[in-house]
Amino acid sequence: MKTQWILFWVIASLAFQVKAQYVIGSAEELNNLKSLPQEKVYLHHTGPIVFTGEYVHYAFYCFNAQNNRASDISFTGYVALVNQKGEYVLEQKVRLQNGLSHGDFFVNTDVPSGNYKLLGYTQWMKNNGLEQVFKDDLVIINPYQQDQSQLMSTSLEEERGVIETTRPVDSSMVQIKLSEKRVGTRTKVSLQLVNYKAKLGHGTYTLKVQKKDEIRTGPAENAISYARSYFDVKGELDKKVGDSLFLPEQRGELLFGKVTDPQGNPLPDAKIVVSVPGEGFLLKFATTDAQGNFYTYLRKDYKQDRAIIQPTDHTQDVRVSFGTLPNLDASGLVFGDFRLQSSAIEAIKKRSIYNQLENQFFSAKPDSVLLGDPVDPFDGGIPNTIYLDDYTRFPTFQETLVEVFNLAGYRNSSSGSDYIRIAQDFEKYTEEANSYPAIVLIDGVYIPDHEKIKSFDAHKIESISTVPDQFVMAGKDYQGIMSVKTIAGDYFEEYTPEYGINVPIKKSQPQKNYFEQRYGVEESDQNHIPDYRRILLWEPQVEISDADLQFEFYTSDLSGEFEVVLDGFTSYGKPIYVYEVFTVKGNGSAQN
Repeated sequence: MKTQWILFWVIASLAFQVKAQYVIGSAEELNNLKSLPQEKVYLHHTGPIVFTGEYVHYAFYCFNAQNNRASDISFTGYVALVNQKGEYVLEQKVRLQNGLSHGDFFVNTDVPSGNYKLLGYTQWMKNNGLEQVFKDDLVIINPYQQDQSQLMSTSLEEERGVIETTRPVDSSMVQIKLSEKRVGTRTKVSLQLVNYKAKLGHGTYTLKVQKKDEIRTGPAENAISYARSYFDVKGELDKKVGDSLFLPEQRGELLFGKVTDPQGNPLPDAKIVVSVPGEGFLLKFATTDAQGNFYTYLRKDYKQDRAIIQPTDHTQDVRVSFGTLPNLDASGLVFGDFRLQSSAIEAIKKRSIYNQLENQFFSAKPDSVLLGDPVDPFDGGIPNTIYLDDYTRFPTFQETLVEVFNLAGYRNSSSGSDYIRIAQDFEKYTEEANSYPAIVLIDGVYIPDHEKIKSFDAHKIESISTVPDQFVMAGKDYQGIMSVKTIAGDYFEEYTPEYGINVPIKKSQPQKNYFEQRYGVEESDQNHIPDYRRILLWEPQVEISDADLQFEFYTSDLSGEFEVVLDGFTSYGKPIYVYEVFTVKGNGSAQN
C-alpha cells in the first residue's frame, strides 16, 4: 500500500460560499454566523503626542466580546492611522497569539501636523462598524512643515491650553516599586512589579517608562477607561439576511481573488496554486466556487511580501485577479481638537533637535527582529539535496538532471509537453510504478510547465532538493517534490506566469526585542553616543503570576519627569492601571 501525504489541503469547511465579502443568504446562515462571538480590541500606545521622526509603539489586546477573555477567534489583527478626512495614512497587520501581539510604526516627515485617530480591529470586528473598533486620539506634530494651521490656536481661550483629565487608576492588585524617585542622567534604575492578590492579579500587562509630555493634552486611553467605554459593544454579529460581511480570519491571513475565462466569465472549480516564494516558501492550493472566487489562508511565517497565483494546469487560458478588502468607512469618526499653545514653541524646538540626533545614531541602537518558527516547506519530508558546485557544471537545467542528478529527469507526455518525474520510493515490492509528474519549484515559485525550464541556465543554480514521497494536490497525484534554489534566490522577482499574476501582499509586522541601553562599562562605544531617548523601557506584554518581577533600565541625557506605567488586564478580564512618577536631574546638557 503506497504512502500518500495530503500536503496541500482545501479549506472548504465553512458552511457558506466564500467571496471577498459574503452575502448572507438565509436565516440559517445568519444564525450560524451569530454563534461566533464578536471581538473587541485594546491598544496601549506611546502617544498621545507624537513628532515626525519618532516611533509609535503599541501593544495589541484582542478579547472575546462576550466574556472579556483573550480571544482565540482571529489569527490576524490590524492597526490603522486615520486623518481628519477619514483617509488611511497607514494600516499594519499583526499576527495574534492568544489574542496578543505588538508592533510599532515610524512617523515620517510626509505626515502633516494634525489630529489623528489610532484604530485597532480584526476583520471580524469590521462587520459591526466603527462602534466595535478601538479608537484613540493621536496628535502628530511635524515641525518641518510650514503649514501648522491644523494645530494652531485661533482664540485666546484656546491659548490657555488643554486641561488634562484625571486618569482612572487601580493599584489594588499589582503595584510598582522604584529603587529611587530622584536619579541622574545615564543612571541605572530598578523597578519591581509586586502582585498582592495571588491568582486575582495574574494577567498580561504592558510596562513602559516614558518621559512625560511637556505639551499638555488629554491622556491616552488606558485599560480602565477602555473597559468603561467599550463595555456595551455588541457580543455577536450585527447583520441581517442579505447583508455582506467580512470573513473572520480564523485559519490565518486571508488571500482571495477571482478566476475568469478570457471573455470575463467566472470559472467554477478551477484549480489554483498560490506560491509565496523565497527562503521557507509556502505553497497553497485553492478551488474556485460557482462565482469563480478562490481563497486560502497563510498561517506560517513567510519572508517575501509577494504571491504568485496561477492555475495548476498550464494549458488553461484563464485570467486571475487578486482581491483586496475595503477599509472601514471612517467618515463618522469624531476627532480631538488639540491646539498648540505659543508657550510650546521652545519644547517643540528641543524635541525636534533631540529626535534628529537620535535618528542620526539609530544604527548604534538597533532593535532586533525575533525569529519566527522555522518553516519546513517539505512538511516533514526529508529532502535529498545536491549542491552543483560539488559537480561538473553543465549549461542547462535539463543537461544537469541527465548528467548529475540521477533521481529525477524529464519524461515524455502524451500532451506533447515533457514533464519532470522523481524516482519512486517503493515501500513494498508489490507497489505499482506510476507516471505521475513532480511538483517543481524554483526559489519557491511553482512551475506549472516543466518544458519551459529545460534550458534554464544551470550556472545560476545553487542546489536541487527532492522528496520522493507521493503527494495529492487538487485530487491529482504527484510523484515527489523538486525544489531548485538559485544562487541569487530571486527567481520570483522576474517571473511572470503565462496565465496568472505576480502580486505584492502585505506582510504582518515582525515581532521585535527592543533595544535596551546599558551604561557602566568603561570605554564603551555607547558612552560617547548622544542619548535622547524618551522611552526608557518598553515591554509590550508582561506575564504576571505569583512571583515578583524585576526590571532595570538606564536613564538618558534628558531630564525632567518620567512616568512608569503598568497597564493591562488580569486573566479574568479586570482592567488594571498603575502609575508612578520619578524625576531625572540633569547635568545641564539636555534639560527637556
